[in-house]
Amino acid sequence: MLMSDSSQWMHKTDIMIGIGVIAVVAMLIIPMPTFLLDFFLAVSIMFGLIALLVVMFVPRSYDFSVFPSLLLLTTVFRLALNVSSTRLILLEGAAFDGQMIRAFGNFVVGGNYVVGFLIFTILVAVQFIVITKGATRTAEVAARFTLDAMPGKQMSIDSDLSNGIITEEEAIRRRSDIRREADFYGAMDGASKFVQGDVKVGIVITIINILGGFVLGMAVRGESFDVALKTYTLLTIGDGLVSQIPSLLITTATGVIVTRAVSEEGLGDDLSKQLGSQPRALLITAAALGGAVFLPGFPKIALIVIAMGLASMGYVLQQSKDDDAARVKSEEKEAAMKEHKPEAVLSLTQVDPLEVEIGYSLIPLVDPEQGGTLLDRITNIRKRSAMEMGLIVPPIRIRDNMELEPAEYSVLIKGVEMGSGKLEVGKLMAMNPGDVEDKISGNEFIEPVFGLSAIWIDTDDRDVAEKKGYTVVDCPTIIATHLTEIIKRHADEILGRQEVQQLIDGLRNDYPAVINELVGEKKMSLGEIQRVLQNLLRERVSIRNMVTILETLSSYVNYTKDPGLLTEYVRVALARQICRDYIDGNSELWSITVDPEIETVIRSSIHDDPIEGQVLGLDPETHNIIVNAMIDAYTKAKGSIQMPVFLVSPAIRSVVFALLERELPDPVVLSYNEISPNVKVNVITSALISTAA
Repeated sequence: MLMSDSSQWMHKTDIMIGIGVIAVVAMLIIPMPTFLLDFFLAVSIMFGLIALLVVMFVPRSYDFSVFPSLLLLTTVFRLALNVSSTRLILLEGAAFDGQMIRAFGNFVVGGNYVVGFLIFTILVAVQFIVITKGATRTAEVAARFTLDAMPGKQMSIDSDLSNGIITEEEAIRRRSDIRREADFYGAMDGASKFVQGDVKVGIVITIINILGGFVLGMAVRGESFDVALKTYTLLTIGDGLVSQIPSLLITTATGVIVTRAVSEEGLGDDLSKQLGSQPRALLITAAALGGAVFLPGFPKIALIVIAMGLASMGYVLQQSKDDDAARVKSEEKEAAMKEHKPEAVLSLTQVDPLEVEIGYSLIPLVDPEQGGTLLDRITNIRKRSAMEMGLIVPPIRIRDNMELEPAEYSVLIKGVEMGSGKLEVGKLMAMNPGDVEDKISGNEFIEPVFGLSAIWIDTDDRDVAEKKGYTVVDCPTIIATHLTEIIKRHADEILGRQEVQQLIDGLRNDYPAVINELVGEKKMSLGEIQRVLQNLLRERVSIRNMVTILETLSSYVNYTKDPGLLTEYVRVALARQICRDYIDGNSELWSITVDPEIETVIRSSIHDDPIEGQVLGLDPETHNIIVNAMIDAYTKAKGSIQMPVFLVSPAIRSVVFALLERELPDPVVLSYNEISPNVKVNVITSALISTAA
C-alpha cells in the first residue's frame, strides 16, 4: 500500500534530521573543506533568521513548541562549527580561505582587528548581560507562574463545562492547551540555560583561537608578531562574529517567545494595533521632536521628517478612532430602536443539588497533581451513602468562590448554605475524645462538623498527639466528614424524583412483578413514593431495601394514600433493620417510655390534614409541658447511655417525632410494632408530666 505524499515527506524529514545529527557529530571529529564550512555557516545564519521570524509571527508561544529542541540543536550545531573553524584556522593559518569568516573579518570590520575585537566584545556583552540574562529570568518566572496557575485554570474549565458554557470538545481542547503551555514554559526554563553556555563557550573559543594562533604562527610557522597578530586576530574575530550573529538571533528569539502574551495574532499585528491604539501619544511625541529642532546642534532635517511622519500617523489614527466610535454609537442606537427580545435566563434559575464552594487557599486539596485527595473522598462518600442509606447522591460540584475567605469552605444544598468552616491549610486537627490528660499546644478552635473543641497542630506533631490520645485528622477529612453529616441530616431534601426513578429502574430487571404492580398499574405516582422515602430518610432509616419498601406499599396502598400512614407500615416491615441500628451487642434496646397521660393528650390532639396527613394541634402551655417532660427524660437517659430511643404507641409515633425534631439533636422515636421479637427492651426512664411540672 502506497503512503500519501505527506507521510512520505514526514518520513524523509525524519531521515534528514537523523543525517544532520550524524553530520554534526562528524564535524567535531573530522576536518571539513572550507567550502563546506562556508555552506554550514550560512545555514547557521539561516536558522537564526527563520527562528526569529517564526517567533514574531506565531500568535501563541506554545504554538512553536519545537523551539526548545530547536534551540538545543542549533546551539550544538554552532559549537560544532566553532570547533571545525578553529581546527582549520589553526592548521592553515594565513592560507585559510574560508570566505564567510574572511568576509566578516575584513569587510564587516574593515580589516581592523582592533575594531573587530571591540565589536565582538560589545556583541558578547549585549547578548550575555542583557538578552540572555533577561530571557533566562523571564523563562523561570513564566514557568513558575504557569504551573501555579494550572489548578485554577482547570477548575475554571470544569465549571464552564458543568454550567454548559462550553462543550466537552472545547473543554478537552482547553485542557490540552493548558498542558501544552505548561510543558512549553517548563522546557524553555531548561533550554534557556543552553544559551548562557553557548555565549560562555564562544568567549573561550575566541581566546583559544588567538592564543593558539600566536603560538603556532610564531613558534611553528616562523611568522613575525605583527603578521601573526593581524592574521589570527582577524580570522578569530571573523569566526567569532559569524558564530555570534546567529547565536544573537536565536537568543533574541528566545527572549521574544518567553515574553509573548497569549494572542490570536502575530507580534507585528499586536505592535501596530497596540502602539497605534493611542494616537495622542504619537501626536505628543511629534510635538516634542518638533520642539527639539530649535535646540542648537540637533539634526534639524531628521527631526522634522520624523516629527511630520508621527504627526501624520497620529492624525490618521485619531480620525479612524473617531469614525469607529461614531459607527459603534450609531449601531447601538439602531439596536436599541429594534424590538427588545427577552433574554434567555432559564439556565440562571437552575441550582445544583449538592455543591461545595472553597476559597482559593483550599484549591490544592482538590487538585490531584498537588496531592489533593478531596475528589476521591467525595467519590467514596457517594458510594458509602448508597451502601448505608440506599441514597443516590447526585454529582457534587466543587467550585472556587472568590467571595469566601481564602481558607473557608461552604456546603450548599440547592443553592442554600447548610454548613461552613475555616481550615488552616498544611495543619492537622487534633480532638480530645475525653480521656486525654496531657494536653498538646496549638491554636484552639471549634471544629465545624459537631461543634467540639479542637486544636490545630503542625504535621510534625501528629505522632506526639496520637500518643497522647488525641484523634488527629487532616483538612480533606474535615470537609469530607462535614459533607457526610450534612448528607445524612438532609437526605430527604437531596432525594428527588429523578433519584427515585433511578432506584426503581435499577430494580426493574430483577423484580419486574413488584415494579409493574405498584408503578405499572399506577397504584402510586412517583411523587407519592418519593414522599414515603423522604419520610424514612428524614428519620435516618435506610431505603436500601427497596424491594421490601415497594412490596409493603403495594400491600397497603389500596387501603390508604396517606404518605404518613404508608410510612408507618413500611417501618414495621423494616423492623429488624431499624432495631439493628439502636441495639447493643446483647440485642438490648435502651428506651425512654412516655407517660400514658401524655400519650392520651397527644392522641386526642391529632387531626388529619388533607395534605400534610396527621398533624398535632396543642395549645402552647400543654405543648411546653409535654416537650419539657420529654427533654428532661432524654437528658437523664443520656447520662447513662449514648443513644436512648423514645418508645411510644404506633398511633402517635410520627407526631412525637415531629414534636421532638426541633428540640433534640437527631431524636429516635420507635413504636412498639417496630421492635423485633429477638430484641430485649430496657426502660431507662419515663417522660412524666408531673416531673416536667
